[in-house]
Amino acid sequence: MIEDASVRDIERELARLGATAAEPGQSVLRTRVMTHMAWVPPSWETAARGVLDNLGDRHPSRTIMFLPDPEAGRDALDAEVDLRCFAYGGPERSVCSEVIVVWLRGRCSSAPASVAQPLLVSDLPAFLRWRGSLPFGAPELEGLLGVVDRLVVDSGEWEDVEAGYDALPGLFSRVAVSDIAWARVEPWRRALAGLWPAIKDVDTLRVQGPRADATLLARWLSARLDRHVSLDHEEADETVLVEAGGRQAIPERADPKSPSDLLFAQLEIDGHDPIYEEAVGRA
Repeated sequence: MIEDASVRDIERELARLGATAAEPGQSVLRTRVMTHMAWVPPSWETAARGVLDNLGDRHPSRTIMFLPDPEAGRDALDAEVDLRCFAYGGPERSVCSEVIVVWLRGRCSSAPASVAQPLLVSDLPAFLRWRGSLPFGAPELEGLLGVVDRLVVDSGEWEDVEAGYDALPGLFSRVAVSDIAWARVEPWRRALAGLWPAIKDVDTLRVQGPRADATLLARWLSARLDRHVSLDHEEADETVLVEAGGRQAIPERADPKSPSDLLFAQLEIDGHDPIYEEAVGRA
């Protein structure tokens, strides 16, 4: 760990690791297709590191993980810098991604953008994965939104789902937003769409599953029908039942996706999703 680090210290360590990464007779390619940032409060650190480990070589990038520590007794940055290399085209060649973990101590936790900005890979897209609830209006979120192209959330992690959806449209004009919960309910949306036109007059949607998934489905159906559809919700760890007008939606069978798979899919998306934005904006 580099204690009391500066951005220059981080850049020097990246250069040093890059110069020493190759074994004799081996070629190493340091490649990046994006800057992938993650805001990770302490309660999410283990999960976030697991997702990062399982991304492997699918998205070679510069990853910057911010670990806020506002209660620390000092205002400083501590950092770990690493290259993660994977065989590519044979044992003599490997491709490496850069991983930077930054602990934001004390008041530094409210100014991550000042660290992120100089570490962005120029001319490549920048993504921000925000773990947990979005603190709308907070300086740490506002600052990072100013330096990224896409915000990736999982509304299933939010403490107050309804309040989060009500506030989220205020960000759509500033940044493209991806929601992993939206990806999780895609098979159910397809199954509901397959019930048309038998469900064109329904006024209630019954869902057994997580609150975020159920709320998204109800808002999406309300937007598609252009009128309010009430939600009859029963909490469950995963969505197992969706019913409209007495007709049960049956999604196509698919292999379950890991958190890394779901994040990887979001990192493949460019631009806004108008259907998602319309659904979220449908109170």
